[in-house]
Amino acid sequence: MNISTFNAFKSRNYRLFFMGQSISLIGTWMQKTAVSWVVYSLTHSKFMLGVSLFASMFPSFVFSFLGGVVSDRYNRFKVLLTTQACSLIQALLMTLLIFFKHYTVWEVISLSAILGIINAFDVPARQSLVYEMVDNKDYLPNALALNSSMVNLSRLIGPAIAGLIIEQWGEDVCFGLNALSFVAVIISLLMMKLPVYVQKLRTKNVLEELIEGFDYIKRTPSISSLIGMLALVSLFVLPFSTLIPVYAKDIFHGTAATFGVIDSAIGLGAFSGALFLASLKHSTDFRKILAINTFIFGAGLILFSHAHNYPLALLFVTIGAFGMMSQITITNTIIQTTVSAGMRGRVISFYALAFFGMQPLGGLLIGSVSQRIGVQNTVLMEGLIAFVIGFLHLHYIKKQKSKEVVLKMEEAASIMH
Repeated sequence: MNISTFNAFKSRNYRLFFMGQSISLIGTWMQKTAVSWVVYSLTHSKFMLGVSLFASMFPSFVFSFLGGVVSDRYNRFKVLLTTQACSLIQALLMTLLIFFKHYTVWEVISLSAILGIINAFDVPARQSLVYEMVDNKDYLPNALALNSSMVNLSRLIGPAIAGLIIEQWGEDVCFGLNALSFVAVIISLLMMKLPVYVQKLRTKNVLEELIEGFDYIKRTPSISSLIGMLALVSLFVLPFSTLIPVYAKDIFHGTAATFGVIDSAIGLGAFSGALFLASLKHSTDFRKILAINTFIFGAGLILFSHAHNYPLALLFVTIGAFGMMSQITITNTIIQTTVSAGMRGRVISFYALAFFGMQPLGGLLIGSVSQRIGVQNTVLMEGLIAFVIGFLHLHYIKKQKSKEVVLKMEEAASIMH
């Protein structure tokens, strides 16, 4: 790792954003861990774990298009400030619900669904605003990779802390600390000095702008293919994480702390993968790295699926998570660096649709399949599907190179004539 790994920190606004989000995301992962543990403890149902994931992410699928349009039409800074304040309120409500002990699994799931709606507006605004925070746009891929490292460092720390807190003080303390963490990100946003927002004249309504974004993606195969691949990974492979409580409780006969450790191992692998991506040069062939890391993701899941030795299982899931990181980060990087500013929010909303929308559907699918063929066979199957998607990536790269060769030959022929 060299100093260029942290080039994006040269921008003051990005430094503030990174610090505030780092604290907030630790709280977010603590809450996610606590929700999974509460749901599984109440129901002892693998299917309900899938329902929990569905509830927290499917609303993002439903409202992501609107979130993208809002991000492009209005002041992204104010939109982000609003979503963070709403997230704080949601976390407070969850804290109060668990604190007073009289709750049902559906009340927990309903509050998770509210957070999903908030995220539909938060993600396009937050991701688009990163572009404006970075002074030197050559450092944008670095900033996006550092964002991923931040998310996954928090995933490494948050679940481990949550597991200990649940055992010592209870789930309500996890939710309360998450609520408190949003104060940090709100303060960091208020300290920023962003360019003055200039309201643009809008001649199209919300629906017309949404259709315009869809047409833009359809006309840009390099973007639509990436989003399509991410949708497949999100539907069939990423939902493996919903089965981790089962591994912790039933396969390794552990407690909430065991769940936290496995989740932290996933965070460690993903954090390492994000740092690796942050160290890559701007000229790197990101699509090739994405294909290779998809194979690493699949191999890690295959090895983890039937591992009965706990330390080995942690090693295998860490390897898988290293490869997993590229799915999210590289897709986001290519979108941010190639899409025009006026389309960025809408295209990111389709990216969020592929990521947030397919995962909850996948969570229900994987939960149902695991009831029939077993948790370990299901994770094995997900690893094999990752290999298929990796070959699709390689096929697309080969196809694009063939097109480039043909174009160069045609150009050379036209010059000769």
